[in-house]
Amino acid sequence: MGHASSQGNPCVLVTGGAGFIGSHTTVELLEKGYQAVVVDNLSNSSEKVFERIRQIVGDKADKLSFYQADVADRAALDAIFDENPITHVIHFAGLKAVGESVSKPIEYYANNLGTTMNLLEVMRSHACKSIIFSSSSTVYGDPDELPLTELSPKKNATNPYGWTKWMIEQILSDVCVADPEFNVVLLRYFNPIGAHPSGLIGEDPKGIPNNLVPYVAQVAVGKRDCVHVFGNDYPTSDGTGVRDYIHVMDLAQGHVAALEWMDGKTGCEIFNLGTGTGSSVLEIITAFSEACGQELPYQIDPRRDGDIAENYANCDKAEQEMGWKAQFDISDMCRDSWNWQSHNPSGYEG
Repeated sequence: MGHASSQGNPCVLVTGGAGFIGSHTTVELLEKGYQAVVVDNLSNSSEKVFERIRQIVGDKADKLSFYQADVADRAALDAIFDENPITHVIHFAGLKAVGESVSKPIEYYANNLGTTMNLLEVMRSHACKSIIFSSSSTVYGDPDELPLTELSPKKNATNPYGWTKWMIEQILSDVCVADPEFNVVLLRYFNPIGAHPSGLIGEDPKGIPNNLVPYVAQVAVGKRDCVHVFGNDYPTSDGTGVRDYIHVMDLAQGHVAALEWMDGKTGCEIFNLGTGTGSSVLEIITAFSEACGQELPYQIDPRRDGDIAENYANCDKAEQEMGWKAQFDISDMCRDSWNWQSHNPSGYEG
């Protein structure tokens, strides 16, 4: 990475900022004194999240503005850049259900790639060249060896959602080659769970949750009968899949650390954000049972296509370069998820 001119008091555009990770990151930005401009089409989120964010941050909420718009809408995005002195972008917006991406590949490619291309064109025309992209450990595919480092090879994705992350990383990397003033950080998340410790904001999936912990939480509040465990014949300690779960607050702080680290730099850099520790599905169910004070029922189902046995990160680079390290463990994550779900059994609409 080289150096460009350093900018003071950044105004950060957060695309998809009403979503799970976006909303927690917006809280962290406001708490640290940043100006946060959120754009979200609310296709998979609720505007009520902003009342909750304002409750959490108090007086700092005067630095928050929200636009209900689609990142694919060029005119709307141009207007947002015209109205705000945006210096950096954190790009979360996108469709994110793995299973749905397999049945709707056209929609996923059109949406996730199209919104990114539009965003980059608008950024370029407004001379805004700093972007943090919400990538995923899915780009590593089925790993040859663990833990995964930033130098681990990217593999073929196992679903269209994964391919969109893979391709957007490539697009951003190519943009940096073409324009040496661009400043890109690719954050490869592992498995975000948990919620803000206040219990005011958390994960609020529409319909049947695609991810393990929101599903477990809905079993805990009695909305679903039992947890479905996909496969118990993997080569792991208890036969169930192992993942690197990271508290969403640690993840949010990782974005602020990346913003501070990238200030004045140019080029493209990659960081893993995880805990470095793998936990099995059954370990998560046990930890959540302890958090909510009841034994949660589960049943073993066949493996799901595209699932891998184990996936966890080496996050030394983020600690060495950005000074960031995950602070929370699985019991913290499950406690905060339960606190959110038990106080908001129907999410923001409850």
